[in-house]
Amino acid sequence: MKNETSASLIWSDRKRTLFGLPWSFTRYYLYENKLIIDTGFFSRKEEEIRLYRIMDISLKRTLEERLFGLGTIHCCSGDKTAPEFNIKRIKLSREVKERLSDMVESERQRRRVGTREYMDSDIDGEEEMHE
Repeated sequence: MKNETSASLIWSDRKRTLFGLPWSFTRYYLYENKLIIDTGFFSRKEEEIRLYRIMDISLKRTLEERLFGLGTIHCCSGDKTAPEFNIKRIKLSREVKERLSDMVESERQRRRVGTREYMDSDIDGEEEMHE
């Protein structure tokens, strides 16, 4: 049986440390419809975020990150386990952010999902809690 996940890998990288070297136990994998953040050495955690759930993407580059050609992408999502997360200290951060943004938009259009749907469900959830 063909492994669909390995066939659709678009981008991968590691969180960079001192001097922009990939000496870290945090790995990022971008597939056609999801982002995986794999962290840890002895105890590993894998967080999966569906692209259509990502609502906002921004890029932050500190002076140190700029010196070593790195950047951090901050994402806000409708995912319950990861409402906000960072793709930290990666190479080609601007290009990755643009690619991720385009893929998020494509996946939302493909699934016919809009930001309003998330806002409405959040409001409905809050109203139910207050009643």
